[in-house]
Amino acid sequence: MADAAPLWAVAVLPAVLVVAAVCTAGFDAVLSAAAERGRAATVRETAVRAAGPLRECLRLLVQQPRRTTAADMLLGRLGVVLLPVAAVLAGAVLPWGSRALSDPAVGVVWFNAMEVLAWAAVWLTGWGPNSALSLIGGYRFLAQGLAYELPHMLAITTAALGAESLRVGDVVAAQEGLWFAVWMPAAFVVYLLSALAMAFWGPFGHPLGRDAAGGAAVELAGVDRMVFLGGRWLLLVVTAGFSVPLFLGGGSGPLLPGWAWTLLKTAAVLALLVAVRRSLPVLRMERYTEVAWMVLVPLTLLQALFVAAVVLDR
Repeated sequence: MADAAPLWAVAVLPAVLVVAAVCTAGFDAVLSAAAERGRAATVRETAVRAAGPLRECLRLLVQQPRRTTAADMLLGRLGVVLLPVAAVLAGAVLPWGSRALSDPAVGVVWFNAMEVLAWAAVWLTGWGPNSALSLIGGYRFLAQGLAYELPHMLAITTAALGAESLRVGDVVAAQEGLWFAVWMPAAFVVYLLSALAMAFWGPFGHPLGRDAAGGAAVELAGVDRMVFLGGRWLLLVVTAGFSVPLFLGGGSGPLLPGWAWTLLKTAAVLALLVAVRRSLPVLRMERYTEVAWMVLVPLTLLQALFVAAVVLDR
């Protein structure tokens, strides 16, 4: 079971997540530039590309905010702020090595509940500006949530079922002999897919689709845009990080301390999720909904039944 972290970690957690998000954005910028130019970059070029997200943040800090006619500023700003807040609150139950900021008895449920805040945040961001295109982006995310949420919930519930506990620390402890990703591969793959959808990333980037001129974020500029898109990166980092205690044994591993193994595993999952952006096309939600409900839901149910049979046979 993960020990509770000291109080100073309350202030450190958001900073750690922000640094991880910036590093991931830099890695994605390097990959994007390399894919466009089709050649290997020098060390100097790689450094310049990696610094791209920081330059973009500085540009947005001095950019003037955009105002639309009859906008609901309160709801719009609430949605913008709520997205990174949901990501940080979800990260509160992530164990780093043997410690977590919080390890409640229903930690798995807590993480899943923070998705509700993310749903509300993206929809409010689309609703607030009183713009047709941003509202389309917000509704697209709601449709995406209806597609991915049920298989996602079954996937994380399967991990909790294998540990016979909803406490994240107990899920990690249950993987001392064998990682859940090994004997719950369907749940693991479905979780990774839903992690992409939760952060509306890669093939699930429809809420920010170019056909709607940027979707939910089309009317955002300046600090508002930086906070919203930063919250998206934070969600990607947190969902990738949560796969480690759920399916990859947490901080267990030889030679290195637990926090180092947690960092390495999270970085590996993040690299995989970032690479998927260039491997799969953006999916239309009605097509993914059909696959999710007709294929992924039965698949995760079968996986859960298998895990239940193993648990009962112990």
